[in-house]
Parts: sequence; C-alpha cells; structure tokens
Amino acid sequence: MVGRAGSVGHVGRRVLRSGMGVAATICAGLAVNPAQAEALPEALAKAYQTNPQLNAERARQRGTDENVPQALAGYRPQIVASLSAGLQAVRDLLPNNTIQTATLKPWTIGITVTQTLFNGFKTANSVRVAELQVQSGREALRNVGQGVLLDAVTAYTNVLANQSLVEAQRANVTFLRETQGIVQKRLNAGDVTPTDTSQAEARLNRGLSDLNAAEVNLAISQATYAQVIGNPPAKLIPPEPVDRYLPRSRDEATALAFRNHPAVLAAGFDVDVASTSIRVAESSLLPQATLQGSVSRSRDSDPTLGTFGTDQASVVAQVTAPIYDGGTAASQTRQAKEVAAQSRLVLDQVRNQARTAAIGAWVAHEGAKVAVSASESEVRAAGVALQGVQKEAQGGQRTTVDVLNSQQDLTSAKARLIGAQRDRVIASYTLLSAIGRLDVKTLGLNTPDYLPEVHYHQVRDAWHGLRTPSGQ
Repeated sequence: MVGRAGSVGHVGRRVLRSGMGVAATICAGLAVNPAQAEALPEALAKAYQTNPQLNAERARQRGTDENVPQALAGYRPQIVASLSAGLQAVRDLLPNNTIQTATLKPWTIGITVTQTLFNGFKTANSVRVAELQVQSGREALRNVGQGVLLDAVTAYTNVLANQSLVEAQRANVTFLRETQGIVQKRLNAGDVTPTDTSQAEARLNRGLSDLNAAEVNLAISQATYAQVIGNPPAKLIPPEPVDRYLPRSRDEATALAFRNHPAVLAAGFDVDVASTSIRVAESSLLPQATLQGSVSRSRDSDPTLGTFGTDQASVVAQVTAPIYDGGTAASQTRQAKEVAAQSRLVLDQVRNQARTAAIGAWVAHEGAKVAVSASESEVRAAGVALQGVQKEAQGGQRTTVDVLNSQQDLTSAKARLIGAQRDRVIASYTLLSAIGRLDVKTLGLNTPDYLPEVHYHQVRDAWHGLRTPSGQ
C-alpha cells in the first residue's frame, strides 16, 4: 500500500508543480510574444470599427439626420414647372350652316413658385422636433456602442477563460490517466483490488467529460469572438480591470448613471420631442398664409379664335383659416399630449433602471474582488492540501481515492479562480458602462472616434443633391 500510494503521490506532485501558482494556472499555455498577440484594446478597436450592429446603428443615425433638412424645406420656396401638349379635333358649325373642321395642337408651359409665409409655426416646431430626434439618436448610438464594446470585452475574456479551463482540464486528465496506469500495474502485481482501478477509471472518465465540455465551450466562445470582434481569436493577452476609470463609491456611481447614461439622456430628448410635437399638431388649428407667383405661355391654332396665344403672369397671396375639419386636428393634439405624458413616464422608468443597473454593477464589481481573493486562497489551500495528502499517502495513511479527491478539489478551485478573474474584468467594464463612460475616449483606444455631428453638418443645409456625403 505504501509503494502504491507513493507512486500516485509522485504523479500528483509532478502535475501539481506544473499547475501551481495562480498566474500560471490562469495563463497556462497563453504566454506569448506581445508583438504577436492581440491585446484587449486592439480587439475593442476592431469591434468599434467593424461590428455590423454598430455600423447599422450609425447608418440609422445618418438617416435620422436627414429629418432636419426635410423640416427646413418648409422655409424654402416650392417651384413647379408644368408642360402640356396634345391634339384636339374641332368641328365648328358656322351661321350659314357650313361646317368647318380642324385639328389643333395646343400647348402650355408654365412655372409656379409657392412660398409659405405662415403655417401656424409648424415649420419652426418641426425643425425643433427633427433636431431633438438627432440628439436622441446620438445618445442611442452611444448606448449601442457601449453594448458592443461590453460584448467585445465579454467575448475576449470568455475565450481566455475557456482556454485556461481547457488547459486545466487537460492537466487533470494527464494526472488521472497516469494514475490509472499505475493502479493497473499494481493490480496486475496483486498489490491493489479491482475497486481501486474502477475508482481511477471512473475519475478518468469524469475528467474526459469535463475536458470535452471545456473544449465545446471554447469553440463556442471563439465563434462568438469572431462575430463580435470581426476576426477569429489569435493569441490573446490576459486583460486588466479598468478600476482607474471607476467611481469610488456606490452613491457616485448612481449619480453618474442618473446624469450621464446615454439611455437616460436619450429618454430626456424623447420627452422634448413629444412636447414639441404637441405644438406641431396645434399648428393645424391656426391660419396659414402663402404667396404664389406663376408665369405661363399657351398657344392654340384655332383660326376661328381672336387670339392664337396667351402669356400670363400672376402673384397671389392667400390666407386660409380652418373652421372645422371633422375633429382631426383636435384628436391629433390630444394624442400628442398623451404621447408626451407617456414619454415622461418612460424617462422616470429609464432613470430607475439606470440607477438599479449602476447599483447592481457596483455590487457585482465589489463581489468580484472578493471572489477573486477567495478563489486565490482556495487554490493555495487546495495545493497545500494535495501535498499533505500525498505525503500521508506515502506513509500509508491515505488511499488512492484520497489523492484523486484532493486533485479534483484543486482542479475545481482552479476553475473557480479562472471564472472569478474573468468575472472581475467583465464586472469592471460593466460598471463603466453603467455610468455611461464605456467609450473610445475614456479607454483611449487607438482608433478614430466616430463623430455623428460630422454627417449632420454635411446634410443640414443641403438644398439639393441625391448623393450621400459618402458618395452613394
């Protein structure tokens, strides 16, 4: 029994030495040349540039920008050109009862210019609504950008964690396989019973199952990484938490979330949009004034007429005042007021959600620190325990299954530490997102920041043109 346990203890010490040390456990197989590796900031920069979800949201925002020049068109004149031409058969009955027929070719050409002078302030309020929609859309874009960056952080750390788990499970399987071989030799020599070999075989199969599950999770995380970042993962460098950008207290975190989170700011702009839309609806109840100028020329070839052509020019001012439209405008005004009330309630809801998310992120971040510290202590204690069990096994005080159980405890502790360190990084970025500061500028990423106001100023005062600023 002493010889058998001593052989098992030798294998356990060899495996333990290869996996001891928290950093070695987490980064097993990941020590790479930094020049050949892809760090988290680089992956975040790629996601910021190429992520389809984020690029689609940018295109949506560029479409929202076009609402402003459409609203500004209400200040500008409307010019319409008209041209009509045709054939006209004429049959005239003259006083002497003679009949005269002719085929005429009349045509008319003209231009009409209409300028709105007053429309119940509809144009001014419509421009204001469009500008507020642009502001709201920018915050929504910023919120999507935060989500994409957080997804990228999660995908990056999941790949690293699953790679470390695979390495830990492979080391465990190596230990179990060598242990099974030693026990089988001892069985052939008559030193152990079949129970020992069955225990070693069962533990080996469990280890193989755990390794398979870890490899499956790694493959899934790699596919998710390619989806979010835009390319398959290469050699990754373990990232650090972003504690230097985080608030120092929970109250500070909730206050920042209440003031700066893009979802809260977007909801605030939506309230302004809904309130201004009330005045747009009310404009239908006010008088309207327009000025219309037109010029035209017409020609007719009827020989019986006193004239063969007419040239006209006119300037007409028109004022209309609605009296009753069946209640449409009144209904639209009431509807706009209810939408405004809804938007204010939504703002309160979003503020509460932001506050709750900030508190949750703060608590999770603090909890992640505790979990990492506890897991590190667990790994150290499990390593010491394994060494003690091995020494006791050498003295015949422990059995093979005791060594196997101690090794399993160490492997499980390593897995929990890997998960805790992954959660620690994700929790720090989640808290940064909860306070509305997960962006390119805060993180200092090596990529140009997308500035939606550039496109806005390119199209705001455009009077014509079908091509977009990008040339489409």
